[in-house]
Amino acid sequence: SENGTRCVLSSSSEFPEGFFTPQERKDGGIVIYFIIILYMFLAVSIVCDDYFLPSLEIISECLGLSQDVAGATFMAAGSSAPELVTAFLGAFVTKGDIGVSTILGSAIYNLLGISAACGLFSSVVSRLSCWPLFRDCLAYTISAAAVLAMISDNRIYWYESASLLLIYGCYILVLCFDIKINQYLMKKFSPCCTCFTKAMEENAEQQPLVGWRDESGPLIRQQSRTDSGIFQDELDYSQLSTSLHGLDEISEDHPNVFTMPEADMKRILWVLSLPIITLLYLTIPDCRKQFWRNWFMVTFLISAAWISAITYVLVWMVTIAGETLGIPESVMGLTLLAAGTSVPDTVASVLVARKGNGDMAMSNIVGSNVFDMLCLGIPWFIKTAFITTSGPIEVSSSGLTYTAISLICSVGFIFLAVHLNGWKIDKKLGTICLVLYLVFTVLSILYELGIIGNNPTRVCGN
Repeated sequence: SENGTRCVLSSSSEFPEGFFTPQERKDGGIVIYFIIILYMFLAVSIVCDDYFLPSLEIISECLGLSQDVAGATFMAAGSSAPELVTAFLGAFVTKGDIGVSTILGSAIYNLLGISAACGLFSSVVSRLSCWPLFRDCLAYTISAAAVLAMISDNRIYWYESASLLLIYGCYILVLCFDIKINQYLMKKFSPCCTCFTKAMEENAEQQPLVGWRDESGPLIRQQSRTDSGIFQDELDYSQLSTSLHGLDEISEDHPNVFTMPEADMKRILWVLSLPIITLLYLTIPDCRKQFWRNWFMVTFLISAAWISAITYVLVWMVTIAGETLGIPESVMGLTLLAAGTSVPDTVASVLVARKGNGDMAMSNIVGSNVFDMLCLGIPWFIKTAFITTSGPIEVSSSGLTYTAISLICSVGFIFLAVHLNGWKIDKKLGTICLVLYLVFTVLSILYELGIIGNNPTRVCGN
């Protein structure tokens, strides 16, 4: 640092050089970058809608997962695959520190930005349950506090990174006994949680599940959170907790991905996306088809890998475009890069919110942040326990106090906003979250630029 000014590496230093020189980009080449950015957005939506979410549907069916548990585990892990890749690159390749803009921007965008997108872009009003949101917000607050405590001395030891893995293990254990814990808490606090109980009952009424017996044919029955979970009591029912594509598609073979849509606008998008549709068709088994149904885990893993690769290209293009337009590094980290790395979470959450699965959308939003903390713990533990065992990892923790306050406030605000909105996702909640996100982002940018506080940032070499 120099005169109290922090020096951070340029974001583009972590990516390959672009196909144009800086002058060529300014002369019009940047248009190509924006075309690639838009195409990557389209590619992520195709991967999520055609492969990632259907595989999650079958995983939920096989394990008997409720919507919120599926959203907080498999959906969060798959859509957060880019963050895991980035964390490994930062620990073993670029040796980059943990910047305030990376943690703060991603966390606030995940909580408020994606919640705003789910409310504004969904035409369906989704009811929410109290316990899943409280559980995930509490887990995220604990894991965020643990990370902030670890980096307060600018050093990460092996036992500190191991504690992150332990926290996530406890979170998964809570999810395994989610229904029993929920029943106990609702029974214990039912006098003061009547509105939450009513919201849960209304939510259950909107989510019929399918089950069948061999001798009696198809049955449709209602399932509340009291009889759904990882461990099924009724062994003669095959329960589908997450129906993202309609009940009639369980037994029928899904239409071919090469079938041209009927609407004109959709036909144009289909023609433009045909190269990526073909590439995905050749590399990912379509578990919606009966022939590939048992390959759902392969579909899940390959689609997560594709999501990571597409997001890498997306963030690369966004970084170069931002530098060409002269956007400051700190602003990039808090806005474009934070949103770029969270594109899979955004697309997946909006898609399930449109289907009325509010609990899954919110659990994915908060659960992804909990998984992001695990993304930090895994590479840290591998490096400190097996590679550089002689000493701790050196990290940068400037702006720690502001980061802690902002993270805790954002979690508190999203919980309060949902409560005041009557425990439902709609356009009103989306507008509230959008306003809160803009306020947090503006304050964070002012802090990063040194206008608030005494911690200005400059790019190294400038």
